[in-house]
Amino acid sequence: MPNIVEVNYHQTGQSTQTNPMGMRDMQARAYEARHAQYLLLKAPPASGKSRALMFLGLDKLFYQGIKKVIVAVPERSIGSSFAHTDLKSHGFFADWQPNDAYNLCMPGSDGSMSKVKAFHNFMANDEQLMICTHATLRFASEELEEKAFDNCLLAIDEFHHVSADINNRLGDILRNIMQKSSAHIIAMTGSYFRGDSVPVLPPEDEAKFEKVTYNYYEQLNGYNYLKSLGIGYHFYQGRYTEAILEVLDTDKKTILHIPNVNSGESTKDKHNEVDFILDAIGEVIRQDAETGVIYIKRHSDGKILKIADLVEDNSRERDKIVEYLRKSKNEEDMDLIIALGMAKEGFDWPYCEHALTVGYRGSLTEIIQIIGRCTRDSSNKSHAQFTNLIAQPDAADDQVKLSVNNMLKAITASLLMEQVLAPNWKFKTKLSDEDKAKPGELKIRGLKEPSSKRVKDIIESDLNDLKAVILQDDQMLKAMPGNVDPEVINKVLIPKIIQVRYPDLSADEVEEVRQQVVVDSVIKNGEVKETGDKRFIRMANTFVNIDDLHIDLIDQVNPFQKAFEILSKSVTTKVLKVIQETIEATRISISEEEVLLLYPKIKEFIAMYGKKPNINSGDPLERRMAEAIIYINEQRRKHAAS
Repeated sequence: MPNIVEVNYHQTGQSTQTNPMGMRDMQARAYEARHAQYLLLKAPPASGKSRALMFLGLDKLFYQGIKKVIVAVPERSIGSSFAHTDLKSHGFFADWQPNDAYNLCMPGSDGSMSKVKAFHNFMANDEQLMICTHATLRFASEELEEKAFDNCLLAIDEFHHVSADINNRLGDILRNIMQKSSAHIIAMTGSYFRGDSVPVLPPEDEAKFEKVTYNYYEQLNGYNYLKSLGIGYHFYQGRYTEAILEVLDTDKKTILHIPNVNSGESTKDKHNEVDFILDAIGEVIRQDAETGVIYIKRHSDGKILKIADLVEDNSRERDKIVEYLRKSKNEEDMDLIIALGMAKEGFDWPYCEHALTVGYRGSLTEIIQIIGRCTRDSSNKSHAQFTNLIAQPDAADDQVKLSVNNMLKAITASLLMEQVLAPNWKFKTKLSDEDKAKPGELKIRGLKEPSSKRVKDIIESDLNDLKAVILQDDQMLKAMPGNVDPEVINKVLIPKIIQVRYPDLSADEVEEVRQQVVVDSVIKNGEVKETGDKRFIRMANTFVNIDDLHIDLIDQVNPFQKAFEILSKSVTTKVLKVIQETIEATRISISEEEVLLLYPKIKEFIAMYGKKPNINSGDPLERRMAEAIIYINEQRRKHAAS
């Protein structure tokens, strides 16, 4: 099926070029903020966050009075990103030279006595650099006073693993270190939002961080080879193993993530699934005892393919193939990687052209990490592709409600990815016809501009994170397939979500953030066309002159209308009916705010058609207006009775 999202880039080469100090574009931007005590670096996969940390850490050691740098990574394999690195020959003032004795990402339990003891030894001696896992940091910190981290830099890679949840021990440790020591903190992530609604940091702690953001469009637009990225879905019924070859092209370098064993898509036997996939591709010739590479003779033409099985439970066997992949320097070294929990964050296989994922992923962080596996810049590809193989709802299935919910969340996730991967606009208030926009700006009449630093920070750094929360909200999902009036979505549902997300905002600040979210979403989902010297944008089904944009006009557009359009085009009429009926069965209750917004539309409807909206209409919006009338009549009866 065609892609839901197709983003094209200009191959400027800027994001991969280096300055006289050997820094790429993102790294130079991070280095400008090197004096911040607390720094949050948000940048995509492959932008060079590991090396950015080296530049920052060495500057703090040499010039800022910091005595030690501790780098914490989520899993041992990522520790190799912080190995000895020559920086001086590229123009920097020092090399990154950690002592191998304090690289605690070697095999063995993260909470072992030897690793915890090595951590404590490091804190007590004159060594300056240490690399460990999040888990080792957690275990070792249990026995240390927070003051032990005075004059230390604590750098946490893949920072989205930290959470403000009371059960997240790493988040708790970080907050205590911030409150009770003089430690510097650098937090790095390529995907700051989480799949759940728990923030990474509470607002009062997050406000302490200086944020450096390098967005996905900047990164991908600045590549030399990659020209386009596609995001698509393929729906199947029955077992996914029967449908896998419909989307798996073994001529493309591919990472295939099979479903979690606890998901509905899993057959509950992951090893049998791998065997079935291998047999479907071809005949297994041999497995190399030294590297773990599986050699398969393809059924179609006899071509020999090299395959890595990262689903393997035996850690010794799995470590062999992981080491082989880590040392791989040639695109011919591997054709297909089959994984389950591995090959996501911190995994570098630049030749990957296709990230194929089976089953719904509840975490937007996980989705963007997986997409990041195929968006490395490499001479073997001009296009990167992410495909999600999703179970199609079946009315006869007991799990139909879950299937519908998963399908909607998968599609809304793709819409968020489109927003994340598109170029950013700055939206300003248009005061008069002579008020012209600068490049990268869009002027909108009636738009409220930020009145506080807090609102500016949210708009500049957190807009995509906020959209993630909005798109994954249960009420919003029920409103998504065109059965709630756009103004209700924009003026009732979205503000409520913002209020919960940012309880410290005033009503005016909530409205300022709301307008930015809606405008940004509508514009990025819109199609811009140029006619002569004028630009028009398609909003819903109408093209509007960009010079005539007004916030009231934008508020009449469902910012996520594209989700319903995707559903309509992607599934059969029968499946669409199942989706609609399932949503109807869990209908969101109507609120007074929604009724107030619908009332003038009801009057317009009656004036236009000479009748009241019908509760049994095939149009979901007409049914919603009929429900509003029932609500009004019920309230009148209650009032009369009192």
